[in-house]
Amino acid sequence: MDRKQDLDPLDYKILEILVSDANLPFTEIGNRLEVSGGTVHVRMKKMQALGIVKGSQLLIDYSKIGWDICAFLGIYLDKSSLYADVAKQLEEIPEVVNIHYTTGIYSIFAKIICRDTQHLREVLHDKIQKVNGIQRTETFISLEESLIRNTPLF
Repeated sequence: MDRKQDLDPLDYKILEILVSDANLPFTEIGNRLEVSGGTVHVRMKKMQALGIVKGSQLLIDYSKIGWDICAFLGIYLDKSSLYADVAKQLEEIPEVVNIHYTTGIYSIFAKIICRDTQHLREVLHDKIQKVNGIQRTETFISLEESLIRNTPLF
């Protein structure tokens, strides 16, 4: 089903405003769009039910609270058919914050956040490497994140 047909221009305007500032109350969004806050609320519930909006999240600068390592893992699987099972096991590891099924040389590309290099070693050795179906991994440590943003809708 094409999700675009489930949205009208008002839905897109609501999303555009929230992409710019997700903290705005529905009443403020409604005022900007000359509709009620209740209308915005109903539209947001509809987009959540359709799976277009998957909730909201708090973005934390982990380095400011002592979690200084952001790393990416290229993960090779024993067999690509193991992806769903491996992804489920990775979801159980709190330090894993993103999992992507990919094309190319890795089956999975994952992002992890750790306190320091010792914590990173523990996560890799004691958790990731023990996941059934993982053949091996390659680790890339991020030195700096320069950009994080949503894609413009228009």
